[in-house]
Amino acid sequence: MSQDAYTQAGVSQSGADASVAALVAHLSRIETGKPSRVVPLPGHYASVLRLDETTGIAFGTDGVGTKMVVAEQLGRFETIGIDCIAMNVNDLVCVGAEPIALVDFILCRTADPEQCGAIGEGLRRGAELAGIEIPGGEIAQVGDVVKGLELAGSAIGVVPLDGIVTGAAIAPGDAVIGLPSSGLHSNGYTLARRVLADVPLDDGRLGRPLGEVLLEPTEIYVRPVLELLASDVNVRGLAHITGDGLNNLLRLGDGVGYAIDDPLPPQPVFDLIAEHGGIDDEEMHEVFNMGCGFCAIVPEADLDGALDLLRAHYPDARRVGIVTGHAGVVTRG
Repeated sequence: MSQDAYTQAGVSQSGADASVAALVAHLSRIETGKPSRVVPLPGHYASVLRLDETTGIAFGTDGVGTKMVVAEQLGRFETIGIDCIAMNVNDLVCVGAEPIALVDFILCRTADPEQCGAIGEGLRRGAELAGIEIPGGEIAQVGDVVKGLELAGSAIGVVPLDGIVTGAAIAPGDAVIGLPSSGLHSNGYTLARRVLADVPLDDGRLGRPLGEVLLEPTEIYVRPVLELLASDVNVRGLAHITGDGLNNLLRLGDGVGYAIDDPLPPQPVFDLIAEHGGIDDEEMHEVFNMGCGFCAIVPEADLDGALDLLRAHYPDARRVGIVTGHAGVVTRG
């Protein structure tokens, strides 16, 4: 498979970026006839609106993507709801918000009580892990539109306006802390499914069946990160590492770059994908999280305090890199 394996698998990131730009070009011209409540956070992980003079409401929406195809193929739906929760709340906490609730949306050909019950099991568990409520949702039966299932959600959180983590305070010399992922999380599955299609489900190198590895739920980082935010540590930036890998760090602000000189180790499934897909290291890091699911940026003076707190939850958390003055550039090695 060529270097641009993800495009060959059917996903064009450049096309997605252009589509977002075309959409936002119209949305940015909305006129309501009253002052805007939007807190400008272009390119960030969640949107924030001013509720009053001191409080902001953070919003986000996301789904589990083609990981749902794996769940359908294996007839296993009991963990996919955790992924839906994780993909939303991990984004909200990046702006310093405490997630409080999510509403889910199931798009299906025909509603199946057994499948929906299993999805609900995962949603409940994910909500408990994140400390949020699910007060409602929607099931849409649209057989003319979809062949299988899609699960998405929209989450809301609260954040003090003077406590929003924008990334603007990040400076060269700051430390980048990496928190380990649980595996693929919910990104890159179009490529992963294509290159692993002929791999036996009991491939011995993974230590457990391939299907279990592919359905490993996305890690929910909310509680540890909220503890970090409530501590004396000066948290200057937070990044959910999803599609685009560590390039997600560049969403935190202008004028800086990142040198990742001690990355967290990727799980064996990433080696399996690279081997079977003939995918080079550069593209693997552009598509997948490669073992690091979340990053926190703190001043070097606060590094030890931050690690002490985070290692209570993630013993393998560590400083993976440093902030540089090379604007817009992420280097590895």
